[in-house]
Amino acid sequence: MLVDNNYHLSYCTNIHPGENWERTLESLKSYVPRIKAEVSPDRPFGIGLRLSNTASEELTKGYILEHFKKWLDENNLYVFTMNGFPYGNFHNQRVKEEVHAPDWTTEERLRYTNRLFDQLAFLLPEGMSGGISTSPISYKHWHNSFGALDLAFTLGAEHLVQVVVHLWEVEERTGKHLHLDIEPEPDGLLENSDEVIHFFENYLIPMAKVILAREQGIDGDRAQSMVLRYIAVCYDVCHFSLAYEEPGITFKKLANHGIQVGKIQVSAALKIIFDADNKGKIWEALAEFNEPTYLHQVTEKIGDEVRTYSDLPVVLEEKRDFKELRAHFHVPIFLDRFGLLQSTQDQILKVIAYLKDYKITDQLEIETYTWDVLPPDLKAPLDRSIIREIQWLKNKL
Repeated sequence: MLVDNNYHLSYCTNIHPGENWERTLESLKSYVPRIKAEVSPDRPFGIGLRLSNTASEELTKGYILEHFKKWLDENNLYVFTMNGFPYGNFHNQRVKEEVHAPDWTTEERLRYTNRLFDQLAFLLPEGMSGGISTSPISYKHWHNSFGALDLAFTLGAEHLVQVVVHLWEVEERTGKHLHLDIEPEPDGLLENSDEVIHFFENYLIPMAKVILAREQGIDGDRAQSMVLRYIAVCYDVCHFSLAYEEPGITFKKLANHGIQVGKIQVSAALKIIFDADNKGKIWEALAEFNEPTYLHQVTEKIGDEVRTYSDLPVVLEEKRDFKELRAHFHVPIFLDRFGLLQSTQDQILKVIAYLKDYKITDQLEIETYTWDVLPPDLKAPLDRSIIREIQWLKNKL
């Protein structure tokens, strides 16, 4: 929905199962109209759509995409952003590091993403820009040498330049501006703003200058401007909190290098402050969040360095003498405490404060996808939980 005529605000439908199109549409029909009736009864309500590769392939058959657009119109709904990070099934099975597969070194990721863009171009209302968030190139632990990392970045840049060309052609054909939003996260090849800038300046832009000159006759300056027009960053608040980055500093740093923020995913991480008197109980509380479906990397800041532990069991087994940890577990954004544990909700509030002075994007997507795996005392009916998050963010905006 459009909030204060400034922001398209919704939630990401990766919350719902969507291994194929039938299941995806069933989830949308079950939840979205009810949620819209509560949070945006008299105005159009935007959807942050998540399509698996299988669902996206099925959506191309016959008139299924046209029928979906008709359903959206009949229910006063629209799609303004997509989540193109998880390629396969995202629920009811072990996901962990496989959320990155296939990564940006592969043709499969390229084909999937360009197909999503074609579908978004059809669904997106006139006069809006639209974005798709995606993997931070690959998973860091799959590339264990400098040569392997360099190759992954090189192949990733080559494929992203092909996305740039595709989005340029889409805009020429439809007049719609679409952008790919790279989403840094712990143990991704891109984890923080410095790594994003390094990738843009040392791989993506140089690669674009070579490929676009050779294949399109485009000079270097225009190639760079095309990259910066069509490739942006998805600022996931939880992920940048785990990198211990302050939002205002990060936004200005990216802007100084011409890198846009295409979408802000509003999410909160677990924050663990160790109290000497309650250390044992704090570890017990943290263990309640240990579950087998998703990766829950844990970060610690030591001086200027951020150390990343690959998953929550690693720190639970060690139980070292930590002062503060942050865990990659998307917790409800409307709470700042979970008993003895806290959240990084304060980072969301800082992002909101920044947006009041600088409109760096008009796309806000709540992304708490962990409702099924939260500790039992935090679970509530899914539609009520989503509505509560949307209303909380609306009120803060």
